[in-house]
Amino acid sequence: MYPHERSLVAQLKDKPFALIGVNSDKDLAKVRKIKAEKSLTWRSFWNGPQGMLGPISTAWNVEGWPTVYVIDHQGVIRHKNVRGDKLDEAIESLIEILDK
Repeated sequence: MYPHERSLVAQLKDKPFALIGVNSDKDLAKVRKIKAEKSLTWRSFWNGPQGMLGPISTAWNVEGWPTVYVIDHQGVIRHKNVRGDKLDEAIESLIEILDK
């Protein structure tokens, strides 16, 4: 999903939009290496040495990777596990509400 995420960040750079990632790799050094190699410019959190069973995924009830949440400006989850065009539509619909 990195190429699509990278394009979203570029396309929406002047909009009320933020992409936040959570990495479930158990090795923090590997996480940092991937972030640099893949040019991930958005904020990404490490889920800890427990990997997929770390504190972030546990708190958010993540059962599979990747899990995508689209959250509005009030912190309400509006969409879960949308991808591709559906993800773009979900994001654009929330931005349109804020642009009015």
